[in-house]
Amino acid sequence: MFDQIQKAEHFRSLHNAPQILVLPNAWDATSACIFQQAGFPAVATTSAGIAAMLGYPDGQVIPRDQMLLVIERIASSVSLPVSADIEAGYGKTVPEVLETVRRAIRAGVVGINLEDSTHLADPPVMDLDYQCDLIRAVRQEAEAAGVPIVINARVDIFLREVGAVSGRYDRTLERARAYLEAGADCIFPFGLSDGVKIARLVQQTPGPLNILAGPGAPTLYELELMGVRRVTFGSSLMRATLPIVKQLAERLRRGEDVFDLVDHPFTHAVVNRMFGEA
Repeated sequence: MFDQIQKAEHFRSLHNAPQILVLPNAWDATSACIFQQAGFPAVATTSAGIAAMLGYPDGQVIPRDQMLLVIERIASSVSLPVSADIEAGYGKTVPEVLETVRRAIRAGVVGINLEDSTHLADPPVMDLDYQCDLIRAVRQEAEAAGVPIVINARVDIFLREVGAVSGRYDRTLERARAYLEAGADCIFPFGLSDGVKIARLVQQTPGPLNILAGPGAPTLYELELMGVRRVTFGSSLMRATLPIVKQLAERLRRGEDVFDLVDHPFTHAVVNRMFGEA
């Protein structure tokens, strides 16, 4: 527990470090180990990546037990702080979500990503008062567990295209401020990629901002200049491996050799050593 508390405190401090926190999203223990070996100070998980790995679509379709099992394997396979994407908490009530949070903390994580999507067509996002009550309850649960987890509160107004386009920024800002007041540590305006709006939100939000990197978004350098404190990648890193698998499959199906693609440093022994082969 003491080690987990230290990790949580260190993870929190990374949100106020001089450099932007670049937080790669792992989808299994192997990818997490590779990110650790690359020198990242912490890793996050990707709910979409884990779901796809286990044969489920994204959007809280995967059973909670299966998601938490992979999260636990990731957290136990690296010595770094791990932040878990628990989607909307895998529950329809505050007590159900708190059970997810308790189990995530027991799994060894020191941060959670908690979104306000309902995964329904109507309403597309949670009621603001409910989500604030939930964040307050999660903060109290973490305090009771003795682990000061970092709550990354995701605002899905832009993602779910809530209301008129002209009003989405103000809705996002309203939720960002309310979530921070309720006990969140970082705000994640998912779906916001416009650099002008991001820079404005940084200035108007009294807490760190997490932005999703990717096509159409500002570069890491630009985001750091804007004052963004944390950058994540969602399932994009996992999906970046799929064209390689597809190329292997197509070449094998045509009867071609693939030795040029499978001749690499990740030998059987190297992979085994990641997990403490005797």
